Amino acid sequence: MKLRFAPSPTGLIHVGNARQAIANALYARRHGATFQLRIDDTDRERSREEYADALRTDLTWLGIGWDETFRQSDRLDRYAAAIETLKDSGRLYPCFESEQELAAKREARIRMRKPPVYDRAMLRMTAEQRAQAEANGKVPYWRFRLSDGIVAWDDLVMGRSQVKLPSISDPVLVRADGTVLYTLASVVDDLETGVTHILRGEDHLTNTGVQIDIAEALGARPGRFTFAHLPLLLDEAGGKLSKRFDGLSLRALRQDGIDPGAVVSYLARLGSSDDPAPLSFAELAATYDVRRVSRSAARFDMRQLMALNRKVMHQKPFADMRELLPEGATEAFWLAVRGNVDLLSELRHWWDVVGGTIVPPVQDEEEGGYLLQALSLLPDDPWDSETWKNWTDAIRAATGRSGKGLFHPLRVALTGEEKGPEMRDLLPLMGHARVAERLRIAAR
Repeated sequence: MKLRFAPSPTGLIHVGNARQAIANALYARRHGATFQLRIDDTDRERSREEYADALRTDLTWLGIGWDETFRQSDRLDRYAAAIETLKDSGRLYPCFESEQELAAKREARIRMRKPPVYDRAMLRMTAEQRAQAEANGKVPYWRFRLSDGIVAWDDLVMGRSQVKLPSISDPVLVRADGTVLYTLASVVDDLETGVTHILRGEDHLTNTGVQIDIAEALGARPGRFTFAHLPLLLDEAGGKLSKRFDGLSLRALRQDGIDPGAVVSYLARLGSSDDPAPLSFAELAATYDVRRVSRSAARFDMRQLMALNRKVMHQKPFADMRELLPEGATEAFWLAVRGNVDLLSELRHWWDVVGGTIVPPVQDEEEGGYLLQALSLLPDDPWDSETWKNWTDAIRAATGRSGKGLFHPLRVALTGEEKGPEMRDLLPLMGHARVAERLRIAAR
């Protein structure tokens, strides 16, 4: 068994194609299959090396590795050979119509209430007519002559699926400039590199019927591939997520401080009957079954991802976080704050709270007097997890305050926040000198 993820380096990976990468990687791990990363870079105008580098970085960040990888641009000779095979068999034929001529044909068919399918006029072109067209400076592009029947397959997600080929225009496989298009290049790669299972988005359903026809024209046996088409993602309101992909790239999520484990856990179960849970890649793979994915479109909800990210962060051991924490941060710091951080980016703030500089808000005269009284009762070093209780007990006895009136002014003065990690854990990390200074500033 072999699966592949085949992104085009024309932009950043967003959550939609990340979901497909995760599905392929988990399915491969579950079944002990080979996982291939293919860079579909035949679009020379839009492909960028920086995007190829970015997608490798993003996949590595997700914890996805690959057993083999290659670029389509390194296999142009194989596509050329396939093109000649299809030409020799009469399945690939030259066309000379301009875009304007094709548009006119489509409009005419629509006026006649016929489907705007290509009329195959070029198949009736004689050798003399073709020679005359080329003599006049026209360069042909090449279409694949589809079969006349129905292509059907058992889809792991969508169930029994079929495409009626006569209702589709013969696809262009080679542009006039000689560029091979994805529809052909992908089939050649999947056949020649031994791919067996193709998991991708449902927007490829029609394309799958076409590519099966191409594969069989190149000698593939019927049923050569197993397909699974994942429904597309919608936003929280049920709209098309594609319009919002720029804000949901993996790079953006990473920069915002989302943990990669949360992204994988969320996208792995999104749209299935299994609730998202903070699981490792190995744990997810052990039970992953693409058949459990619903045929209906799934909604990507950032609030759900954030909630899962919170759970992932809260259970992370210090060893897993050491390299992500601010320089100098200790295990005691991580254990103190991990229950109150939703994003990695928040760690910098809490490190400043316990070990750096913050400017606490100046409180009114009444609270200022209270803080000075609390300062006078501040215990001497050394401090431990009991210091906060002992200190606030002394403040309660001296002032008669209790509840929010006792604790809230102290928290705001020492952290600058209305809420956060337990003060009993933060206080020893802050130390006597820092606590005393902040009380004096807030009491001014």
